[in-house]
This record gives sequence, structure tokens and C-alpha cells, in this order.
Amino acid sequence: MNREILWGNQSYQGEFILLGVADRPRLEMLLFALVLVCYLMVLLGNTTIIVVSRLDPGLHTPMYFFLSNLSFLDLCFTTSLGPHMLVNFWRKSKTITYGGCVAELFISLALGATECILLAVMAYDRYAAICHPLQYTTIMTHSLCFKMAAVSWISGFSNSLVHTAMILRLPLCGRNQVDHLFCELPAFLKLACVDTSLNEILMLSTSTVYLLVPVSLITVSYGYIATAVMKIHSAEGRKKAFSTCFSHLMVVWIFYGTAIFSYLLPHSTSSQDEVKLTSLFYTFVTTMLNPLIYTLRNKEVHKALRRLLKQS
Repeated sequence: MNREILWGNQSYQGEFILLGVADRPRLEMLLFALVLVCYLMVLLGNTTIIVVSRLDPGLHTPMYFFLSNLSFLDLCFTTSLGPHMLVNFWRKSKTITYGGCVAELFISLALGATECILLAVMAYDRYAAICHPLQYTTIMTHSLCFKMAAVSWISGFSNSLVHTAMILRLPLCGRNQVDHLFCELPAFLKLACVDTSLNEILMLSTSTVYLLVPVSLITVSYGYIATAVMKIHSAEGRKKAFSTCFSHLMVVWIFYGTAIFSYLLPHSTSSQDEVKLTSLFYTFVTTMLNPLIYTLRNKEVHKALRRLLKQS
């Protein structure tokens, strides 16, 4: 897409400048190192999960089906933003085409919304496994797992399609400086030279549905899980279960908390730097932690890796 945007009496082919933190070279290099490390760990950890879950028959369960979906999603999410962001950290001219900016916005918003729903689905799967172990296989059938995953992906992309369609209708009047590290919806709305109240109302309502509702359901699910864990007779078993649940919740709260800060809370009292760093957290830090917390600490995965290494 190559859209012409008016700038006073002149016009130019749509190109945006991502301001990022170019005025602070040291911070820029620090963020480059952080993003690079996170991105490499995302690639390694999530690729490992997908390959192992696919090749080992012992991991063909609902839990690892959803974890594979999450890993694939995180790979796409970070890859849609990471490489261009890493290159821009070293470039003096931190530009992106209009089409590239819209694509970044659409893909990141779609995958972010999908992850919000998918994490809630995974919490329900854990609730069913721990609170109803005898009925688990009849509750979490292959058909239901596929439908729940499909709903997550379709709802996420539908949400992004609506927002992107509304964004494309906004006149920008030559404003081409995006005060962010990448093209994100709240930052893009600031470029419009008309009233964006309708877009902001839509963003607020969909953010409530995709952020507050899932995190509330996840918290309730883990409340039931904690109650079930308390009934475990073994102190070691209770300690292990609580450790796992706590680590899961920490990652979930970091992801939803930073996303809520970016999309729901007013930024009048927040500096733009805080908004940029918060976006980095739910884009790179939590996607790096997901494979570490959910899977790579798991003994089942360790055994599956050993089996695959012996076979190879």
C-alpha cells in the first residue's frame, strides 16, 4: 500500500518516522540489547516447544496443543516487530512506509488480542485438569480444543480488522512522526487531524473485552485451582503446584497489566517513555517468559527432549 498524505501545499509518498528513543543513544543501545536477547530466546524457546510437542506422542494432549498455539503466536508476534525495531535502533533515519506501519499495527493488534483470549482458554484447560481430573478427557475433547483455539484466533483478527479499517479512514494531514518504538494503535491515533472519539471509544470497549474480562476469568480459575491444590495431602505436592500456579499467574499479570496500562489507562499522568517501555514488556519480555514458565521448566518436556535426542 502506498498512500499519499497531504503536507501543507506539498505532498509526499506516505512514510513515517518512528521517534523511539533516538534522542538518548545510550538508552537506545540498552533497549537494542534487551530486545535482541528477548527475541533470540523467544525464537529458541518457542521453536523448541513446537517441535517437541509435535514429534513426541506423549505430549499430544490439550495442554500442549494450546501451548503450541501460544508458542506459534508469540513467534509471529515478536517477528512482526522485532527485526525492524532492531534495525531501526542502528539507523539514523528511523522510517517505515505507510503500508508497513499499517501492517505492523494490524498484525500486532491481531496477535495481541488473540493471546488475550488464548491465555484465558489455557487457564480453563488447567482448571478442568486440576479441579475435574476424572472428567478431564470428556470435557477437553479434540473437537472442543480446536474450536476454542479457532475462536481465539478468529476473534483476535476480527478485532484488529475493525480497528484497522477505522484507522484507514482517518486523515493524517501530513503528520508523520510516530512517538513510539513501533506502530501501535494509541500512538497512531495521535497522528489524526480530526476528532478520534469514536476510535477511542471502540478501543476502550474492545480493550475491556479482551483485557479485563479474560484476566478476571483467569484469576477466578486459579482461585478454584488453589482451592483444589489445598486438598492435596502431600506437602511437597502442594508446594510444587503452588509454585507452578504462582509463576503462571505472574506471567499472566505482567502481560495483561502492561497491556491495560497501554490501552485502558489515561496517559496524561504518564510520560511517553513509560508507555514505550511498557509496550516492550508485553511484546518481548512476556513472550520470552512464556516458554520458560509454562513449558521448559516442565519435567515432561525434559523427558521428551531426552527421548528425541536419543532417537536422533
